[in-house]
Amino acid sequence: MANYSQEFAATIFCGVGAHLGSARSQNAAGHILGHVRDVGADARDPNVRIYQTSERQTFHTDSSDVVGLLCIREAMEGGDSLLVSTSTIYNEMFDRRPDLAALLFDPIATDRRGEVPENEKPYLEIPVLNWHAGFLTGFYQRQYIDSAQRFPGALRLTPEHVEALNLFDALANDPALHFGMRLQPGDMQFVYNHALLHDRTGFRDWPDANQKRHLLRLWLSMEGDRPLPDCFRQRYGSIEIGNRGGIIVKGTSLNVPLD
Repeated sequence: MANYSQEFAATIFCGVGAHLGSARSQNAAGHILGHVRDVGADARDPNVRIYQTSERQTFHTDSSDVVGLLCIREAMEGGDSLLVSTSTIYNEMFDRRPDLAALLFDPIATDRRGEVPENEKPYLEIPVLNWHAGFLTGFYQRQYIDSAQRFPGALRLTPEHVEALNLFDALANDPALHFGMRLQPGDMQFVYNHALLHDRTGFRDWPDANQKRHLLRLWLSMEGDRPLPDCFRQRYGSIEIGNRGGIIVKGTSLNVPLD
């Protein structure tokens, strides 16, 4: 990576992504090439998305079939990538607490974090787990589930739902079930959101602004992918295979920011 300009690295990454699927908008600004870095944002701000901070994320899915990352620079300390199988978590929950596993198929409110399409609610109502067309598909971001409770109209989390979510998180964080990796400059990672959850450990960055942790990101819609249940229209807009996913709000115009 040291021999490539950021623009050239982005061109390579977008080219690889184009062979896999079609790029989708990652935010209200219409960015089809994302920049994952700490911009000094406060994760407690309900309009901030966690990837804009250096804080530990939680295991979650992104709003596309596949999320791709290209590491430009790694952090001074931390920032490891973690992956876990949604099916593995469900199977473990079903063995231990089938009553709690069943609750994850209930609609649950998830905060849109201020990126609200026209005529839509400021939150989604998509179950964490969905059986559809023979597939178990996950949709999850615990921080955004918790922050959605700020909306008076959002479905209330019962104590039993909270217990189910806590067990889901505990299993995702079990070292026996997940694995981790440290992306180094030039490494690419592509994660299938419908079957895997991903996470990133907190990190401590370099003091020099030119050395700070920086990853490029793509959200991709895949040809020939699995069908999705109708409730995903709330987030994906369309559930048409090969043409779904991403975030579009009023005034969104697709663009490719290079820095």
